[in-house]
Formats: sequence, C-alpha cells, structure tokens
Amino acid sequence: MTDTTNPADLEAARLLLSRLGVNPADLLDEAPADNDTADEPVPTISEWIPVVAALVSPSTAASYGSYWKKAEAAWPGRRMDTITASDIKTQAEVVRRTARLRRNSRGGRNAAENFIAAMRCLYKHLVNDRRMDERDNPAMRVTKPRRNPSTRRGLANARLTELSDVVASTGNDPELDALICRLHVETACRRGGALALRPRDLDEAQCLILLREKGETERWQPVSPTLMRHLLAHANERGDGHRNGQLLRYADGKPITDRRYDYIFNRVQNELDWAKAMGVTAHWLRHTTLTWVERRFGIGVARAYAGHADSGSDLTTTTYVKADITEVAAALAALSGEPHPVAPDPAA
Repeated sequence: MTDTTNPADLEAARLLLSRLGVNPADLLDEAPADNDTADEPVPTISEWIPVVAALVSPSTAASYGSYWKKAEAAWPGRRMDTITASDIKTQAEVVRRTARLRRNSRGGRNAAENFIAAMRCLYKHLVNDRRMDERDNPAMRVTKPRRNPSTRRGLANARLTELSDVVASTGNDPELDALICRLHVETACRRGGALALRPRDLDEAQCLILLREKGETERWQPVSPTLMRHLLAHANERGDGHRNGQLLRYADGKPITDRRYDYIFNRVQNELDWAKAMGVTAHWLRHTTLTWVERRFGIGVARAYAGHADSGSDLTTTTYVKADITEVAAALAALSGEPHPVAPDPAA
C-alpha cells in the first residue's frame, strides 16, 4: 500500500471482494499453470522428429524425412526452443547451395522451400501440444523463397506420339512402361496415385479407378474400356492374388517404385533431344492432358479431371462451375475416342 492510497477506495475494494466471496489473502497465492504440459521440458530436435513423423501421413513423413535429417545433423542435441529464426534461415541457405543438381534444377530454391516447410511442420505440432507459444515459433518468422513459375507445359500431339513410341519400343519391359504412360495420359494422375493403385480400385463395370493421391484425397476417375482391360490383364498376369496389393508390378511380380519412372524418362530424354532440353518427366503428361481438357471443356471440368480441391483457388468463378464425374467421363471419351459408360449419351 502506498501513502497515496485513498481510504475510501480501499473500503470500496473490501466491500466488492466481500460480496464476491473472495478472501484478499487468496490473491497473493501463485496462479495455477494454464495447462498440464507447462512443466514438461521442451524436447530436443532428435527427440521431436520421430514424434512428429508418427503423427503425419506416410507421404508427408517421406517428403520431409530427408530435410529433418539435415536439421538433426545441423543441430544435434539442441532443444527446439533454442533454435532461432536465423539458424533456420542459415541452414535453408546451406540446403539450397548443396541441393542435388538435376536437368530441371532451379538453383536449389525448391529444396530451401521444402526445408523451411519441414521445420514449420515440426514447430506446428510443438505449438499444438502447448509446449511452445505460437509467438515464439521461429520457423514462422522465416520467409520461404519465392517460387518461380513452372516451366512445364502441355506437349503437342506430335511430341506426345514420339514420347509414347519411345516408351513402347525400348527398355526391358515396354509393356509395363506403355501401360504406365497410358494411365497417366488418360487420367492425368500423379505418380503417387498410380503407385497406390490396387486391384480392388478397379471398377470394371463403370470403367472407373479409385485414385488415392497427396493430401490423403480419394476420387473415382474414368478410364477408357481399353485401358481398363489392360489394367485387369496386368493384375491377373503379374498380381499376387491379393486385391489389396499394389497393382503395377514387374514381370517377376515385384511392385514397381518411383525408380521405374526415373528409368522410363531417362530413356525418353536419351532418345529425344527436345525431351532432354526441357527435362520432360511424368508430370508433363499431367500438364498435357489437363491443358487439352481445359481448352475444350473449360476450367471447371479441368479442375475436376485433375482432382483439385474445390477451395483454395484464386479463381472465384470455380466455386460456381464445379463439374461432376459424368462431365469428366465425357472429356475422357473425347480424348480416348471411345464411348464411356458413365458419360452422358450425346444423342439424349
């Protein structure tokens, strides 16, 4: 109490506390902790990485795994609350400079961006567990490198034909490689969607396949009757008899991996100078198909064909022009030149 305290104010305060049933002595006690984890020590980065790896999806863990290893190597034994924004920015620059050079390399910018995203993932879960305040999150104070526009574009028909001819006439398993490329051309699926396909995901009657892609999304995608026949034959000839097993397999029955794509498109680039110059990969097939669909059927059908989310687009109009599976099937029928059972009857 100071010498300037007004006795009338003190009396008013006592009266108010009395009416509230509060003992003035209770106000001198320490406030309880806000949460049960307040006394838990902040983990080291080595302790925290396996915790987060078990919380996220397998695809996210695989994507961020190499960057988490780089972080752990840079700060062995460091507690998460001792790593600063400057530390993360400095290490992101190291990752950028030492990124593996590829034909389509962009100076390591994507590697630096992915490293920062991987660190944000670690700290997001630390904040979610209330073991760190969001205001103390160093990863959110590091700006990601600005992403350059993609150099990928749709291929002209003549070049797509050249690519398909190389795939189907070279290599140690052209039948498998031609099936993979046709699957990507017809469905515009991502590599992860193709690798995740199972025999149970084939709906023969409706000529649909279930694609499970990034973000744990699922969608039924139309395929031509011809492609469906080849997928079923592939499953019967090379499958292990389990409907939940991987569909795409080598001749000896072993499931393919990402390395098959490297083998296919290294071959394409070695055979075609223009493909080497542009760094053509499987993702170019997705661009090719979606560009064709958008030009002929509009952005709404193209977005549905691609399996893009309905939200998060800066194209507000797409909120009102969503396409359904029948329209996607109609686009596929035009692309493949084959009628599709799900597509509307043009004569109706």
